[in-house]
Amino acid sequence: MNTQAILSETAYRPYPLASGPWIMTQAWHTLLFAHWPLPAAALRPLVPAALPLDTFEGQAWVGVVPFTMSDVSLRFVPPPPGLSAFPEVNLRTYVTLDGRPGVYFFSLDATNPLAVWGARRVFHLPYYHARMAVRASAAGVAYASRRTQYKAPAELLLRYRPTGPASGPRPGTLAHFLTERYCLYTTHRERVYCCEVQHGQWPLQPAEAELEANTLALAVGIQLPAVAPLLHYAALQEVLVWPPRRIAG
Repeated sequence: MNTQAILSETAYRPYPLASGPWIMTQAWHTLLFAHWPLPAAALRPLVPAALPLDTFEGQAWVGVVPFTMSDVSLRFVPPPPGLSAFPEVNLRTYVTLDGRPGVYFFSLDATNPLAVWGARRVFHLPYYHARMAVRASAAGVAYASRRTQYKAPAELLLRYRPTGPASGPRPGTLAHFLTERYCLYTTHRERVYCCEVQHGQWPLQPAEAELEANTLALAVGIQLPAVAPLLHYAALQEVLVWPPRRIAG
C-alpha cells in the first residue's frame, strides 16, 4: 500500500486531512453500497441526539455495505497472519457535525473476534461477531453473514456484481452524498467521538444484486421500505485510519 499516494489525493475532500499521525491501514475489496430511503423521523430516535441527521433533498438514507478487508494493520506493524483479512458488513446512516459530513453505524459484523473486541473497546463501535462466507468470481460476489453474538439475530444473504465502468461521484449528486465521507461518529457514555479516514475518491460502478435475506436493519428496529435499493459497487479502496478523538459531551 502506497501511503504517501493516499495522503496526496485530497483535492476532492470536503475538508482538510486530520491532524496528527494516522495509526492503521485497511484495504476494502468487492464492496457494495445498497441504500434505501427513509423519512428522517423514522431514524431520529435511533441516532444519538448529539448527532444531527444528514439528509439529501429532505430524505434520510440507510445503507447496508458488505465487503472484504485486507491489510488491516497498525502503523509500523506487519499485518498479523490470519488476522489481517476478513469479511465485514455494516449498517449505516449519515450525520453531519460542525460542518463535517460523516457516517453513523448502527451495527458492524465481522468474522475476526480480535477486530470485534478491539473496535468495541478502542473505537466505541457496535461490532458483532458473525459467521460469514464470501466467494468472488467472474460472475460476481456471493456473500453470506449470520450474526452469532447478538441481542437480536441478524442475517445477510445476497449476490451482487458491477454492471458498468467506474467513475468518481459528482459533487451535488446522491451518489456523492452517500459515499464521499471521510469520518465516522460514535458516542460512548454521552460523549461524542470522531474517527477520520483518508482514501482516494470512490471508484463507483453501477451494480445489480439478488437479495435473499436481510435482517440487519430489523435487528436495530428499522423497517426498510419495500423498494429496490440504490446500488453501487467498488472493487478496491485503500484506507488510512486516524485514532478516535473526543469532540463533545
